[in-house]
Amino acid sequence: MNANTTRTLPDDFRTLLALAQLLERLERTPVERSPDQYRALVQRLSGELANVEPGPDLHALLDACPATAELYENLHYVHAGLCRSPLDESLNAEKRARQLISAAAGR
Repeated sequence: MNANTTRTLPDDFRTLLALAQLLERLERTPVERSPDQYRALVQRLSGELANVEPGPDLHALLDACPATAELYENLHYVHAGLCRSPLDESLNAEKRARQLISAAAGR
């Protein structure tokens, strides 16, 4: 038996969800977008992410919205590193960054 459950999201989480969905659409649309519009959206979304409590709802949203997950990870990088990326992927990204830095320093 498959039971559907309906949950009511708090108003502030609805705003976060709407902004995350808008960012996903902007990221996937090949149409030119205004840099100011994009910047304003990311700033507003960043503010919402700063005020939301971590938990299952946030993690479900981040799993469903990769662009928002990347923004969330960047906002928390100082404290948590690449907290949402698999360890192998994070380690490989760090290795690539070191190689690029070394190559650039050698020029």
